[in-house]
Amino acid sequence: MPIPILMYHQIDTPPARGGALRGLVVAPASFSRQMALLHYLGYRGVSMHELEPYLSGEKHGKVVGITFDDGFLNNLEHALPVLLKHGFSATCYGVSSMLGASNSWDLHLGIPQKPLMAATDWRQWSKAGMDVGSHTCTHAALTKIPLNEARRQIFQSKEDLETTIGAPVRHFCYPYGWFSTEHRDLVQEAGYLSATTTRRGRVHADHDCFALRRIMVARATHLGLFAAKVLSAYEDRRA
Repeated sequence: MPIPILMYHQIDTPPARGGALRGLVVAPASFSRQMALLHYLGYRGVSMHELEPYLSGEKHGKVVGITFDDGFLNNLEHALPVLLKHGFSATCYGVSSMLGASNSWDLHLGIPQKPLMAATDWRQWSKAGMDVGSHTCTHAALTKIPLNEARRQIFQSKEDLETTIGAPVRHFCYPYGWFSTEHRDLVQEAGYLSATTTRRGRVHADHDCFALRRIMVARATHLGLFAAKVLSAYEDRRA
């Protein structure tokens, strides 16, 4: 049974029309409707940690992976209450050296700066039953930096986030979705159990757990399209 892994970034009021990457900001009301639909259809939203036995083929069922890239504070403010309401869990991938800062890697694109979760926020997220994953130390474009620096970013971010939350960090997300075979191998060597990409499609138990496809949920993803992305081969055909 194909497993959809949803990819979100921000859950907040979208910026004005014409703003760069405006589509990555999903309105809280839209997110709430999407989670309510999953619950109504009998699906359970789960973190990458809870998805582990499904990815290995040990368990089967109606599950949808839920992931958030970058660690924006608005995920804690707007997504967490909705997830808890439905008994769902999710993974948020943090940029370990930028806790409490903002998305400065987007400055050159003119993207509005928004606060990232601070250490206390990450601990709150974790204590609420949510999962914490790594998104490198600096939101590094791994394919554009030396391999030894990529190694440091992949290994160090895991260690730093584990120290912050006092719990294992088992899952990784490639910033921008960029990676090579060498980066995939480094993630596995570092002790992560999975890595997610920006490649489109649902996953199966026999897929490479260090190159997992996901389903982008954007500002303009209306409820009918959301259902098609999750329930059908819509995203698989566009892979």
